[in-house]
Amino acid sequence: MTGKTHLTIGAAIGAAASVYYPFTLQHAALFVGIAGFSALAADLDGTSMLSSKLGKLSKLIRELMLWGGVAFIGIIAYLFFAGHPVSPIVIGSAAAALLLGLVMKQGAIRNALVSVVGCILMYVGFTYQMNWLIGFGLFVAWVPWLKHRGMTHTVWATLIWAAIGWGLEQQLRTEGIAVVATLGYLSHLVADSLTPSGVKWLYPLYKKSIKLRM
Repeated sequence: MTGKTHLTIGAAIGAAASVYYPFTLQHAALFVGIAGFSALAADLDGTSMLSSKLGKLSKLIRELMLWGGVAFIGIIAYLFFAGHPVSPIVIGSAAAALLLGLVMKQGAIRNALVSVVGCILMYVGFTYQMNWLIGFGLFVAWVPWLKHRGMTHTVWATLIWAAIGWGLEQQLRTEGIAVVATLGYLSHLVADSLTPSGVKWLYPLYKKSIKLRM
């Protein structure tokens, strides 16, 4: 399923929840936003709508490291032949930048950027004593390094997401947030189960993909 499809399903869940629970415009916007985000969150383990912008940034970083390394090597070569002393640290830094630019995958850089965002969320959570935000930050920092359609596409990840949603509900004191977050996340797994690849709902206890037929 595409990110747009998951987002549409999540938004529909949020809209339905805004009708089911006491309606206010604020609650409607909150439900739609949470459900839509939750429907996309499982794909943080790979390139998705949530991390695609970071993918572009990772490409830029890789190119800057590559050409920055080339430029540094050129400057060092000029200084060397001109008879000027060059610090080994500068030489090592230039070589490291060049090598990283050549060998580092854009996906790895993107994953690192997503993890940085997660660490920032954890820091804010610690600072303001918001346990749900700490958990959310840990989730964001951890999942980019997982295999796509692996642990994030399981019942266990859904339960973790439900706990995060429950914590947010307790802080905002708005009934329905935990349910909306859980259903939004769950909708992603159900939708992906309709695809030929299916979803390993009980991984690693049961490693075969479960496929649903309409």
